[in-house]
Amino acid sequence: MSRPRTEMKCLLLSLLLAAFTEPAGAKTIVVDTPMAPPAWALAEHTLLRESSDGVKEFFDRYLDDRGYLQCVERWGGLDGPDDAMENFNNWTLLYALGAPESVLKLYKRAWEGHILQYTEAKAPGIEMAEHGMYWREFITAFDWEHNGEGLAAFYFYALGKPDDPMYLKRLKRFAGFYNGEDPFADNYDPEHKIIRSLHNGSRGSKISDASQMDWGGLPVEGQPERMDNYATAGNIRGDNPLNLCAATLGMNAYMLTGEDKYKKWLLEYVSAWRDRILENGGNIPTNIGLNGKIGGEWDGKWYGGTFGWNFWPQTASRNYYIRGPRIALGEALMLTADQSFVEPLRQQINNLYAVKKVENGRILLPNKHGDDGWYGYIPNQHFDVQRDIYLWSMDLKDKERIKDDPWIAYLDGRNSGYPLKALQDELQTVRRKVKGLREDPTSPDQRGSDSSQRYNPAATSALVNLTLGGNSPGTAGNVLHSRVRYFDPVKRRAGLTKDVGALVSKIDTDGITLTLVNTNPLEARSITVQAGSYGEHHFETVEIAGKAESVDARDFTVQLKAGSGVEMRIGMRRFTHQPDLAFPWNRVN
Repeated sequence: MSRPRTEMKCLLLSLLLAAFTEPAGAKTIVVDTPMAPPAWALAEHTLLRESSDGVKEFFDRYLDDRGYLQCVERWGGLDGPDDAMENFNNWTLLYALGAPESVLKLYKRAWEGHILQYTEAKAPGIEMAEHGMYWREFITAFDWEHNGEGLAAFYFYALGKPDDPMYLKRLKRFAGFYNGEDPFADNYDPEHKIIRSLHNGSRGSKISDASQMDWGGLPVEGQPERMDNYATAGNIRGDNPLNLCAATLGMNAYMLTGEDKYKKWLLEYVSAWRDRILENGGNIPTNIGLNGKIGGEWDGKWYGGTFGWNFWPQTASRNYYIRGPRIALGEALMLTADQSFVEPLRQQINNLYAVKKVENGRILLPNKHGDDGWYGYIPNQHFDVQRDIYLWSMDLKDKERIKDDPWIAYLDGRNSGYPLKALQDELQTVRRKVKGLREDPTSPDQRGSDSSQRYNPAATSALVNLTLGGNSPGTAGNVLHSRVRYFDPVKRRAGLTKDVGALVSKIDTDGITLTLVNTNPLEARSITVQAGSYGEHHFETVEIAGKAESVDARDFTVQLKAGSGVEMRIGMRRFTHQPDLAFPWNRVN
């Protein structure tokens, strides 16, 4: 008698599970058309698997049982606290794309370990680090070239675990450091709509001059560059476009809580920067004075400022003027659907091309501007920004300069072999990096926190392009912009369902072409497709084999019979909903 009862219990459990595997009211599409497993679909899951295996090797090689990075803890821009977490900058994104839970568990051990490690770590004689490099689980005060890189994985964690109460508690605290509500962190000036210094964090903004040790940490024998690099970097007063990277704290806090104060602060701050850039003829100022004026701490020069257009004039490097604007303006666009937030980026790129040089058929753009005008010509480094501008605007004029980019050419139907090649290239990169970490001869007392970054084996860029129809968000603390994102409705988690391959082969103003295939010849699979990374878009129709059906929702589910697949044309409206981090079955509306 026990066996029939057991079978009955299993049947009831299966029925209950089936009843709860789809969002209420969502459309379900059943696919039973046979499709042989494409090579790109198999390569996607191979890349997820090998990246995940590599992550485990990386963790075992470079972290101890406490989750501490085995290195010499130092303060500063070369190998400071931010570099500790930059080792893991895309592990959480890898999980959100479909990697196993083990990847997220290892990230959490590293995150919790590094908080303790750098709260304990001190740099005597350095104002913001002598009592601990972290305070209240956050950098005490440093620049957002580094702060954003250290927080990149933290931001993407919310894609996979939006219901983590400790994450929410920390995120709200961190966002409070910048929207004016924290009494110990005087970072934001609401009157002038600026962050008051290039160095800012949980102890507020450092207004006094930054010493070479404030920048480079304590002297290290044999590394004179730690001090020499920052000999002229004392003036950190006023706002800098790098500070716009802090907008992601408010963005994630808003998407998790829906509390208007976070959105209000972000749009107030980012709108002020948008207006300043447009006022300045589309050139991004690299200093806003404490009085709110362009160039206010640099004799009125818009191109002045530490890490600015004319910083380190002897070299064309170290100018980060576009990093923060790319992040923050994209977030403001997502919140408002207002294309005026794209215009500053477009004008800046146009201004650079207007003074371009061509050498041996190669376009060179200026990376510097001084008293005598533009200089520091280098090959175009702004392809990611140019992809963003095009994908946000869908204006063909914005695509013209990047039409030969391999991914863009593929979306235009001119590079059919790109998906498999891109995935195979990333697989080779994973294998090369694992080989490197296995052969790394350095010991913990030789390593800085940045030493192992070159061996991070998590590969995500091709998967973001091909499966989500999104541009790679980079490693500076961005959100994820994409046309779709996926969830496993059975396991109730983010990412591609096991055995399901996804390929976005066309993107246009009002839709995408998406292929979904179940590579498993024996078992059915289900996958939920969401409109946008954060449900910010809206699906209107799904067309299969010339037959269109209405969806009219932010998500739908596809049931793929064993060995089946389908190419579908999905009609959509962009930026029609407020973005949030809820999973489809938990979303209120």
